[in-house]
Amino acid sequence: MAIIVIHSILKSISESLENDNISKLIYYVQYILIATIVMTNFTGIIETIRETVINLVGFINLLIPLLTSLMLFTGSITTTSMVQPVILIGVNVVGNLIQNILIPIVLVIASFSIISKISDKVQIDKITKFMKSGVVWTLGIILTIFVSVVSLEGTLSSSVDGVSAKTAKAVVSSAIPIVGKILGDAVDSVLGCGIILKNSVGILGVLIILTICIVPILKLSVMAILYKLLSAICQPIADKKILELLDQIGDVFKILLAILSSISVLIIIGVTLVVNISNSGMMYR
Repeated sequence: MAIIVIHSILKSISESLENDNISKLIYYVQYILIATIVMTNFTGIIETIRETVINLVGFINLLIPLLTSLMLFTGSITTTSMVQPVILIGVNVVGNLIQNILIPIVLVIASFSIISKISDKVQIDKITKFMKSGVVWTLGIILTIFVSVVSLEGTLSSSVDGVSAKTAKAVVSSAIPIVGKILGDAVDSVLGCGIILKNSVGILGVLIILTICIVPILKLSVMAILYKLLSAICQPIADKKILELLDQIGDVFKILLAILSSISVLIIIGVTLVVNISNSGMMYR
């Protein structure tokens, strides 16, 4: 804002002197300063996002094996063998996709946004909009596929586990005289305790995931709001290109917010589905 105000004052002076060369020089100096500040912000934000994604993927690689071990304890053998690989592979693939493809694309979008406002001769707004839409659609498709696959496999496998456990209990109750029913009821009690323990671990895991991602998400939200707010406040005094630049950079921060929110939601959904799926198996029993 300080740069824009100073530029506005200097522009008024140069216009009163009727010197277009000085006006252009002042504009380019202003533009370079603002672009430098924007890229400095981006450098810190991108590093924060990458670090957050690495922490989230690393934590889920520790949490899912723990949850699936507790699922084995509760008798969800089929569910464990089917769901664990899907979640671990899915989360790691999404994490690598974000770090190696989506974030570089967002950096290109930011660069194009800066370049396109240097001069009217540079027209690359269409490709920038296309890349923005591509990133958003990619996130939506990934989230939909992940949730659909995990839900479908989990529902089918939990049904199999529930029927298998119920059959085993019936066999034990009928095959072992006198104490068979007591043993079956005791097994159900032990499995119920395992379910409670697993649910507690799942809730704790979700809280830790929120702790990892909440600060970066809030930071991105504030940055996006501030750029949009700055564009609105400076509209009476700033050049049109500068306003468009600030507005587009605000949109880029919103895309980064969508990326980070998507992987956070994906991981939380994965954990809650694991907890819910094994609970469904207990319900079938």
